[in-house]
Amino acid sequence: MAELPEYDVAGLLAPNPGPFTLEGTNTWLVGREPCFVVDPGPDVAEHVAAIAAGVRARGGLGGIALTHDHADHAEAVAPVLEALGPAPVAAARGPVNQHLADGERFGPLLAIPTPGHAPDHLAFVAGRVCFTGDAVLGRGSVFIAPDPGALAGYLVGLARLRALPLALLCPGHGPVVDDPQAKLDEYVAHRLDRERRLCAALDEGLRTEADLLDRVWDDAPAALRPAAGVTLRAHLDKLDEEGRLPSGVERR
Repeated sequence: MAELPEYDVAGLLAPNPGPFTLEGTNTWLVGREPCFVVDPGPDVAEHVAAIAAGVRARGGLGGIALTHDHADHAEAVAPVLEALGPAPVAAARGPVNQHLADGERFGPLLAIPTPGHAPDHLAFVAGRVCFTGDAVLGRGSVFIAPDPGALAGYLVGLARLRALPLALLCPGHGPVVDDPQAKLDEYVAHRLDRERRLCAALDEGLRTEADLLDRVWDDAPAALRPAAGVTLRAHLDKLDEEGRLPSGVERR
């Protein structure tokens, strides 16, 4: 368990490592008497047991907050509630007790929309700590899922987080980030650089997804190329929404 006593936060790492989850999914325990759980993670018995033990040590469960409903973040909701007893669950969508909108609170957590990786994605701020889910990782970048306004909304969300006086980012995967402003600047710059390189490739006449990936996402490992393709489509959507997409581009 990773302890952040200055912020009354603890982190638990689920044993689900992989190319998309890095070392595994981070579950965050926030506050005490009661404790709130951010992203209980996958339904793995040992991880659920660790969450239950951590929550009991913090005075019981106040609620579960989901940054988004992907299984590696949300699958353990039911078994955690079974282990600890009933408590409210909050997220932007789905069969939960409280649907959170921009600026709404759930216990100590303030919801800030950060769409992009998923349309329902939220970041949660508690004091000077932000639980970023898959909007910002501790290492590497995230894939952006095509959806109307997804990439533009993602950049707006990052800018909103950048404007806050944050001390730590607690991501859904990877290590804690102790320089939030620098990491958020890095994330914005990365997305804008991809856009710049994509526009240059389009200006040169490249039109197929394969050619664009080879040129603009040439640093993506083979295992992540499908995710790069997904993000490419989100970038193409943004250019189309802005009237900057040339004709003849392959759109899956």
